[in-house]
Amino acid sequence: MIRFDNRVAIVTGAGGGLGRRYALDLAARGARVVVNDLGGARDGTGGSAAMAEAVVEEIRAAGGEAMAHGTSVTDEAGVADMVERAVAAWGRVDILINNAGILRDRTFSKMTLEDFRAVLEVHLMGSVICTKAVWDRMREQAYGRILMTTSSTGLYGNFGQSNYGAAKMGLVGLMKTLALEGMKYNVKVNTIAPLAATRMTEDLLPPALLERMGPETVSPAALYLVSEEAPTAVVLNAGGGGFEAAHVTLTKGIHVAPEDMTPETVAARIAEIRDRTGELVPETGAAQAQVALAAGG
Repeated sequence: MIRFDNRVAIVTGAGGGLGRRYALDLAARGARVVVNDLGGARDGTGGSAAMAEAVVEEIRAAGGEAMAHGTSVTDEAGVADMVERAVAAWGRVDILINNAGILRDRTFSKMTLEDFRAVLEVHLMGSVICTKAVWDRMREQAYGRILMTTSSTGLYGNFGQSNYGAAKMGLVGLMKTLALEGMKYNVKVNTIAPLAATRMTEDLLPPALLERMGPETVSPAALYLVSEEAPTAVVLNAGGGGFEAAHVTLTKGIHVAPEDMTPETVAARIAEIRDRTGELVPETGAAQAQVALAAGG
């Protein structure tokens, strides 16, 4: 049985959808939970404390412990205050789920730079700011579990979501490096790619599909990835009853003599370069370089 007794968790964007489900499920398994939500619209405008407070009331009604905090994840001072309040009340922070996000979908030709930056600020920099606020505490206490949120758009692309995709793939790179840096301190960092029916996806997916994709179909993977038993540096896709692992792979490729290092060689042998037979999953960027050097003898 995975439990979170005596653990303190911060869940951002927890006023509804996936974040709410994570907060409720963590609390049901013993965690004390900070329910963070700005309470804004899907595009990030506006704000209200009501959504976060409603989830806190749900947790308390079920016998759990929770507090609300309405800061934007892009507000460094607000995030620092949120962490300090959690520590003042409960003594520590063990778990951070970076879930907050906004959407401003348009094709790249029609997208303003303001809308591009806004999405990166919330998804990518918001996760950086929240993670930075708990990182040293987790290292000092020799325990921490951090979960980033990517998406299929970040991993595989999606029409009209260049800003969202850039932010979401950026979080994978952030996670991979932090997992290495946190390893000796028992700070584990993972990423989830949810496929769920929330207000972020309600008009993007067919109704029949949405019916099978409640947040409860994603939460099991999220809770595992922030548990004591969690791995590190893992990307799990979850939703609709399915759970899969996503990897950035490396083909065996080719290695050529100096005289053949030409664009024409690449063009002539591109099918061989892209052949996925025997592909690898390097553990680090340095490992990828070692594979390339080893191939050259």
